[in-house]
Amino acid sequence: MSGTVAFVLKGYPRLSEAFIAQEIRALEQHGLDIRIISLRYPTEEHTHPVHREVQAPVSYLPEYLYREPFRVWRAWRSAHARPGYRDALGTWLRDLLRNPTPNRVRRFGQAMVLARELPPEVGHLHAHFLHTPASVARYASLLTGLAWSCSAHARDIWTSPDWEKREKLANCRWAVTCTSVNLHHLRRLAPAADRVQLLYHGLDTDRFPPLPTVRPRRNGWAASDPVRILSVGRAVEKKGYRDLLDALAALPQDVHWHFVHVGGGPLLARLKARARALGIDAQVSWLGAQPHDAVLREYRQADLFVLACQIAKDGDRDGLPNVLMEAQSQGLACVATRVSAIPELIEDGVTGLLTAERDSVGLSQALQRLIVDPGARARLGQAGQRRVAEQFSFGAGVNRLASHFQLTLAGVRT
Repeated sequence: MSGTVAFVLKGYPRLSEAFIAQEIRALEQHGLDIRIISLRYPTEEHTHPVHREVQAPVSYLPEYLYREPFRVWRAWRSAHARPGYRDALGTWLRDLLRNPTPNRVRRFGQAMVLARELPPEVGHLHAHFLHTPASVARYASLLTGLAWSCSAHARDIWTSPDWEKREKLANCRWAVTCTSVNLHHLRRLAPAADRVQLLYHGLDTDRFPPLPTVRPRRNGWAASDPVRILSVGRAVEKKGYRDLLDALAALPQDVHWHFVHVGGGPLLARLKARARALGIDAQVSWLGAQPHDAVLREYRQADLFVLACQIAKDGDRDGLPNVLMEAQSQGLACVATRVSAIPELIEDGVTGLLTAERDSVGLSQALQRLIVDPGARARLGQAGQRRVAEQFSFGAGVNRLASHFQLTLAGVRT
């Protein structure tokens, strides 16, 4: 077999998952031959420069099975003749009994199409995210006899039932995850501790070079020159933007600020309405989803970065948000919450400020503290910048991941 890896992704390209594209491009530069398999078609207008740099060809599986019935039917006929079909079908049926949803049916249909259309040079499957992509990779692995591995992140871990995570970890060749919080949880479910390894995403400083100038020392006193507060993230519950708007509205009237939000998301209209209801809409700019260059420009124009992450009602949560590392790479002081792995990056009072989740009062106090004190912003921003550079190296993580693939593929060839 060949040394080509098929990366199974939920959607490609995606602005919010640029870290995956950066990883793929870096692995290509290490000599790994990659094919991208996407379960969904792209929906966003913009892409990042790294998406244009990636060399791997992209194939799209049927997003909804009923839209491509003949493609699915041909895949079923091909799958039915495979030695692994009975095992794959039995595994899927057991999963379906425990999770009787249309999405579970779609996963098996996509896996059959993947098995039939997989390029012959592919010798290994790798899923990004432990939920849907890992299910498709697992079923396709059983059909084809190819081994598979997985990168687990955040929502995919915390919204999946333990039985499913346990079985996937027992079935995959190896897995990596991006925070210590995730690692401890997954190792408790894995058949052996070394099945799961910690691998921080890290930050590619080539794409986020240091700010070439010194920031203005705004202090919130001048209405004509307000402190610019930035947040980058999708408008979803786990990002805590409702609490953040409440915190901004609670700031004293004589403290002058302007909030800039970058990102799309299903809750955007509600958040805009909330800002109007709070009477702060004139102090808020909603920029929507933006490409890399525009996001970098916002980091450099901001005085302060904030992300009020929380655990959503369905258990969804962030792991270690890449935007915090991006902001710190630009010397921005960050205010964030003690959720998931954020304290692995930000040490309260040393490399940023941390508050409890869903605490708009505490969040408002932390923001006010940094709005009026440009010296504290500079000190925390510089400390955060050093920490990212010294302890969250993108290159070190990619080197380890490349070794995983090279060892796996060497075993396949042998």
